[in-house]
Order: sequence, then structure tokens, then C-alpha cells
Amino acid sequence: MTLPLVAITMGDPAGIGPEIVVKVAAQPQFHRDHRAFAIGDAERLAAAARTNNLPLCIEPLIELADFLPRPGVLHVLSGPELPSDLPYGHVDPRAGRAAFEYVRRAIELANSRQIHAICTAPINKEALASAGVAFPGHTEILAELSGSSDVAMMLVSSELRVVLVTIHCSLREAIEQLSIDAELRVIRLAHKALRAMGIANPRIAIAGLNPHASEGGLFGREDIDIVAPAVRTAHAEGIDATGPHPADTVFMLARRGAYDIVVAQYHDQGLIPIKLMGVQHGVNVTIGLPFVRTSPDHGTAFDIAGSGLADASSLQLALETARDMSRAAARG
Repeated sequence: MTLPLVAITMGDPAGIGPEIVVKVAAQPQFHRDHRAFAIGDAERLAAAARTNNLPLCIEPLIELADFLPRPGVLHVLSGPELPSDLPYGHVDPRAGRAAFEYVRRAIELANSRQIHAICTAPINKEALASAGVAFPGHTEILAELSGSSDVAMMLVSSELRVVLVTIHCSLREAIEQLSIDAELRVIRLAHKALRAMGIANPRIAIAGLNPHASEGGLFGREDIDIVAPAVRTAHAEGIDATGPHPADTVFMLARRGAYDIVVAQYHDQGLIPIKLMGVQHGVNVTIGLPFVRTSPDHGTAFDIAGSGLADASSLQLALETARDMSRAAARG
């Protein structure tokens, strides 16, 4: 089967995105295992390759139709021109605007079916806001610009999968956003996504919002009035969904193999267990889009940006996941 075509967005130019992109592209097996190009700033990527002493040639790509992969070469569709003195490690509206434009360009290509998948290097939410970009993160940008109203964030590692009911909002707002419909939407998306990944009968555990999944109502009514009815409806639809389970044990049980995925109620409830196992082993997948999108499960790491210390393992895993999911989608 022909390798799917994947666009790798460079992420925030002031973060570790340029470094991890060139580190992945410089690997000897890159062109054997992937058909991929970057969307970003060619000069920034070339500088990152030089800083890290990588045997990688950066070649600007004027039109995607001209893309012809060659060993030792990373082709780059350029976005907004960046100043040569843009510093690493700082929030900058110029970097925030550029990061958004890289993603926007990739979505245009995916919407028009010119590429099969998008693999995004990290962006910085504060930089986006400083540039006047009215989206808190990748998930919201992807949903809006692809016209997708039914998406969710799924985190994948070798030992655990997690999907979130609420994403980038305060804890108070997350609780206010919970509803039976919201729970059902994410349970159904998780079921569909795992089936697309080759799991015929996904076992889905839903984590409770409150301690001990509310302990029969002693610690709040949300798990009784919202989560439990959604689980019953999903089960009646033929989905192997159970819960609400106490969140302090359900992730451990899933890691041991009792469940294929855990539905978490809010951002940190789901991401802390994943990241405890190491951010280099996690991949962020946006499910519910008309195309495949993956990303490393870490941020822009401004504290080490430009130093050569960034670990590209998570981006490598995200690129492999994008390739494999695209192949599975092509097989139907």
C-alpha cells in the first residue's frame, strides 16, 4: 500500500517544534517509513538542523504538486515570513500567528483531500492569544476550520488510552459543560475511533467526576444524574460502556488491560495519568474529524527551546500513529 501523505506543522517557532521536526526528518528511516513534508519556516528549520549538526537539507516547496520525497531532504511549504532574530523561549505574537497559519494551511490541504493526515508540533496557547487568535488550542482550530461539530481529544500511549469530555476550560466551566448528551457524544466517538483502529469490540470505562464516583450521592449528584444515564443509553446501543468508575482506580485497571479506553471528565483527570508514564510516549489524536490528526503529548517547552535538548520521540510516535491510522482509514 502506498504510504499516506502527511503534513507536519512546525508548531510555535519559539518553542521546540523546529528542533523535533528536523530530528525526526533526519532519521535514516524517515523516507522509508513515511511520505511527509513540513509546513513552517524553511530558514528556522534549516537553523535547527545546523544547531543539532543534522545531515538534513531543507528545501522550500512552492506547490504541493512538486513534492518528490528524497532521502536526506525535508521539503517545506512556507508560512508567514519570520524575523531572523525571533528569540526562542518567549511568548511572541509573531510566533503565535505563524503557528496558527501553519495549522490553517494544513487543514486546507486536508479538507481538499490533497493530504491524508496532519501531524502537529506543539503550539503555545498564550502566544495564540497574544496574536489575536480566538482559539484556545489545536482541537478547537481543527474543529472550526474543518467544519466538524463532533470532535474529542484522545490521548494514546502504549499502555493507556484516554478521551476527554471537556478540554481547554476552567474546572468550574468543565463541570458546567457536563451533560448526558456530552457524555454520550464522547462515548460514541471513542467507540467509533477504536473500531477504526482495529478493536472490534472496544471496552469503554467512564470515569466518575467526583471522588468515589459520588459514593451514592454523598459527594455530588453529577455521576448519578449525568454519567450513569449516559452509560445506560450507550450500553443499550450495543456499546460496551461501563461506569461511572472511581477515577482513582479506573486508569490503573485500564493500564492492566481491563478496558481499552477511559472516558475522562476533564483535562487534568485524563492527562495526568497519561503524562505520568512519560510525555515522550504519548500521542494526542483528534477524533471525529474527516481526516487524521495527531500530535505529541507535550507542549512547546520554552525552557529548553533552541538548546538541542528536545526529545523528538513523541513526535516520531505521533507521525507513526498518523500513518497507521490513515492506512486503516483507507482500508475502511
